[in-house]
Amino acid sequence: MNDDSMKAEAPAPAERYDVVILGGALSGASTAMLLLRQNPGIRVLILDRAEKLKRRVGEATVEVSAFFLGRVLGLTRYLNEHHIAKQGLRFWFVNDEVESLDQAGEIGARYQVRLPSYQLDRAELDEEVLRRATEAGAEVRRPVTIKDVMLSSGGDQTVTYSTQDGSRTVQARWVVDASGVAAFLARKNGWWRRNEEQPTASAWARWKGTKDWDGLELAEKYPQWANAVHGIRGTATNHIFGDGWWSWWIPLKGGDTSIGVVFDQRLVNWPEEGKLGDKLKNFLLENPIAREILDGAEYDPDDVHWRRNLSYYSTTFAGDGFVLVGDAAGFLDPFYSPGMDWISFTVCSAAELIRKQRDGEAMAAPVEKFNRDFSVCYHRWFSALYKDKYDYLGEFDLMYLAFRMDLSLYYWGVVEPPFREGLKALHAPPFSPPSGKLFGTLMSLYNRRFAAIARRRRKMGELGRRNKGKRCLIPGFTLERKDMFRLFGMLGSWAMLELKEGWKSWGDSARSETGA
Repeated sequence: MNDDSMKAEAPAPAERYDVVILGGALSGASTAMLLLRQNPGIRVLILDRAEKLKRRVGEATVEVSAFFLGRVLGLTRYLNEHHIAKQGLRFWFVNDEVESLDQAGEIGARYQVRLPSYQLDRAELDEEVLRRATEAGAEVRRPVTIKDVMLSSGGDQTVTYSTQDGSRTVQARWVVDASGVAAFLARKNGWWRRNEEQPTASAWARWKGTKDWDGLELAEKYPQWANAVHGIRGTATNHIFGDGWWSWWIPLKGGDTSIGVVFDQRLVNWPEEGKLGDKLKNFLLENPIAREILDGAEYDPDDVHWRRNLSYYSTTFAGDGFVLVGDAAGFLDPFYSPGMDWISFTVCSAAELIRKQRDGEAMAAPVEKFNRDFSVCYHRWFSALYKDKYDYLGEFDLMYLAFRMDLSLYYWGVVEPPFREGLKALHAPPFSPPSGKLFGTLMSLYNRRFAAIARRRRKMGELGRRNKGKRCLIPGFTLERKDMFRLFGMLGSWAMLELKEGWKSWGDSARSETGA
């Protein structure tokens, strides 16, 4: 036996790419599409753990994410052909006196919406975006398991993954973490934090056989209710509210309906015993609206899910060689469907950060700005919209006012810039510019006040008494300045609420951990 045969075989050199993306769903695949479009000749590798992408929550877009999918990624025709055009948001309220659908409080649009948005089958969408990324030049490997990522600031990042054939290593100047709630880099490096101020949990499933909100059966049963709306109720994201909880009802192409419940664990005691799908169904059937729409429907026992403590964030979003996008960077709350907007801003900003490095810019300042902007964005966004909101979700009058102000400020500060400036507006996340502080403070203030009013109502046994038979049908927002100026009339309504009732809670302390 010669000496050469006794030597260990030298390991093969690691493969080299410009960018390795962890995760091939929407966040990862769309990042690849932008990188390939903006950087001719770039080598991009996408690694995903699933042989075929599955359905997930996040089926509803709102106006900014629809802009991103349609005008940035170029999916408008595909979305119109393979998914459902969404007709805005619709809210439903009950109290102990409400016995039927036509007696419930309702907030929503009277007519069709003005700007595009969609109800998405995420498995279909994610596969399509991944296909387009591959067509544009990305290399995709799946199924794989990410074993380790070694970061080197300003140098080559090393990714180790395994397949059925064994372990492999690749190197790249950049790693993009699009691993979703797995949040690989944030958890590995100790950046992941649970948002302790938002202890929400959720159960959801896909259902078959739900009633058609716009169908003949309900129209004949409740003719005045049906005639009140001139647009379409059924393809909206319908929300049913209760004290400390809400549920989403999202129609999907092909007839399935995604239905889930999200609740504040301080306010709602979720049943402990029984199958998850049965617990979800029984919880919903206690509500007269859900009971009407679910009559005869069944959930898919293989498509039932549960997640506790939904809200989290990373303390670090980027470095010179890595960047986090989508759910790998953080998650706020399902209400108002902010996750798809968050994907839009993080993906576009990540692609821009990598472009700057490839163009020879020094990375220290852009990385610092990226981390500052997205940290400020996350925390202001949460404080402005979600902190303590579950205290008053079930109150028609408070949600009526909050929703109109939330929507007005969303159109004014978040929706209008992309339609005016294009892609570059998605490089500035919401609430991060200097003006974001002013609007964030305003939204936090009225949100906190409505929560305090609702807590007093709960204490006095007055929750929900204003819910029966109320209906607010909004004519619709546009990007015209005159529509945005409606905000000032809403601020006047808030002042009147404070003079009529709010002053009674001015001296109350903030909520306790039990919601008292």
